Amino acid sequence: MAQVKPKAPAAKAPTKPEDLWSEARLIPTTGIGGQADQEQRATSALLAVLRAVPEFGRAVLAPAGAPAGRIRTYIEVQFPDDTGKIPRPDGAVIVEWGKKRWVALVEVKTGGASLVVDQINAYLDIARARGYDAVITISNQITSSPEESPVKTKHWKTVALRHVSWWRILTEARVEHARHAISDPDQAWILDELIRYLETGRAGTGGFEDMGDRWVAVRDAAHQKTLRLADPGVTEIASRWEQLIDFVALEFTKDLRRRVVPTWPKDLDAPGRLDRHARSLVETGQLHASLRVPDAVGPLDIEADLRARQVFTSVGLDAPQEGKPKTRLGWLIRQLADAPDDLRIEVHYPNVRDPERGFLRDVRLKPERLLLAADPGREPRTFQLILCRDLGMKRSGASGSIVSETHRQAIDFYRSVIQNLRPWRAPAPTLPPSNSDAIEGGPAGEAAEQMPSTPSEANDPN
Repeated sequence: MAQVKPKAPAAKAPTKPEDLWSEARLIPTTGIGGQADQEQRATSALLAVLRAVPEFGRAVLAPAGAPAGRIRTYIEVQFPDDTGKIPRPDGAVIVEWGKKRWVALVEVKTGGASLVVDQINAYLDIARARGYDAVITISNQITSSPEESPVKTKHWKTVALRHVSWWRILTEARVEHARHAISDPDQAWILDELIRYLETGRAGTGGFEDMGDRWVAVRDAAHQKTLRLADPGVTEIASRWEQLIDFVALEFTKDLRRRVVPTWPKDLDAPGRLDRHARSLVETGQLHASLRVPDAVGPLDIEADLRARQVFTSVGLDAPQEGKPKTRLGWLIRQLADAPDDLRIEVHYPNVRDPERGFLRDVRLKPERLLLAADPGREPRTFQLILCRDLGMKRSGASGSIVSETHRQAIDFYRSVIQNLRPWRAPAPTLPPSNSDAIEGGPAGEAAEQMPSTPSEANDPN
């Protein structure tokens, strides 16, 4: 008799009708048309939330120079002139406190659109003529600070030009939301809706993803040592390198909920930094950057070597100032339990040019191999921890690009190495046993007999 197979259980029907429904969105992405419609919708959504959620509004506008106060926002503002033209910035922000107010015009770009110099200059002229305080530009172009603009424009002393990237705005929204900084539940929901909208691909608001059309040519010329300063794309790649580092810093800020910033030379402005990057790229094939993480043992250094086609992440820290040299090495190695085996350790000694080097997998078994060969008793001064990975060769993409690989390596290095390191601190000095401790340790009479009867007896070496 053939065995009858049991029927497969029927799929469980949803218990509630709404399980099959689409949740209503405050800022829907359906029906977005071309570039103009995308920009208009993104502008309106952002400015409305700046007004509706004051904590978020202050967090975004304060770096642009806005004071604290009541925020009002507008879109599609118009300024007819004598020529019949109607300059139309995408929006405006007014902050009021008491009888004073601060006014800024807003220009927005989404997707791959870049800011237009003539437009920004026209809005700067309008702001100056009407006594406004600032012009704020928003695009997917990332800069190190709001004071730096992606474009070269005219300069007015009375009007500030400030730039905020969409990724910085999204990062600020995520941080405020993760910190539960918004006390009002309705405002928290509104901010969450903005985050959902900005994170969708259709909103045209994203992070840094592309090194540009010139990346492959510059990369290959640097690798072959044929790159020249006048070659097309050198300055562009230098600029995009800074954008990449700023993007990585914002990603750290989002994940750590602490402000992580690039540290560039203080004696150089933005054009000076680009010139230094370009010259380094031509002369050595290398690009350098550092990120400062609050309370970390040291800055996270990043180096892209186009000639070697490798990316290096590293951190330096001071060696302990007490203990034998091997004991000081053990102090470091114990903190590297989660670090990868191919982490390179360099130990620098006073008055010695070249450090002692070794991979963590070998040093774990034999720490003394990092002692100074010529003088094993010499005390180490500093440690350098370095991780090397292959350089992403693609200009863009989710995997295998310089953007994704540099970002991933920086995150992995921080997680497995830096966040586990603690700077050495000298132990607190200890007091000798008190007199009462000495008395309690033996018969009272014996302890009393051992105590000097006068200060002169205490100081007598005999």
